[in-house]
Formats: sequence, C-alpha cells, structure tokens
Amino acid sequence: MSDDIKPLSALKPGDTGRIVSVGGDRRLKQRLIAMGVTPEAWLIVRKFAPLGDPMEINIRNYSLSIRRKDARDILVDTRQDSD
Repeated sequence: MSDDIKPLSALKPGDTGRIVSVGGDRRLKQRLIAMGVTPEAWLIVRKFAPLGDPMEINIRNYSLSIRRKDARDILVDTRQDSD
C-alpha cells in the first residue's frame, strides 16, 4: 500500500483525502455507500469524540460520525493533487 493511501481511521483532525475504496462486510458497505461514502468522494476529518471513538468527517457537504472500527475499511488517498 502506498504511503499516500491510508485507512480513514489513521487520519487526524484536519486531514483531507479522496476515497479510494470502501470495504467491510456487505451490509456495512451498502450502508456507507447509501450515506455518500463512495469512491472519488472528498472528505475532511473534523474531530474525534473525547474517548477517540467515533470520528466525525465532512463528506458531500454534511457531517457524518463513523466508528473507527468501520473507518478501517475505508481507504483514502491523502495526496493533495491526485492527478
């Protein structure tokens, strides 16, 4: 895996990136895709709850809280210029 491709759970507040893939079991993947977590979507990590879970991201102009366990299955390209 490239140094620029990381699981969403490894990002810190303020980090941005483009979703490369959404993994996990079928039900989780379907739920995430229904909420707009799809490949090519840009996101920014906003913050973590006081105990570190869940994390809040901003994607497609809305805020979404996601468990870090589920965020491990989402790969993000953190390069600023991904062309």
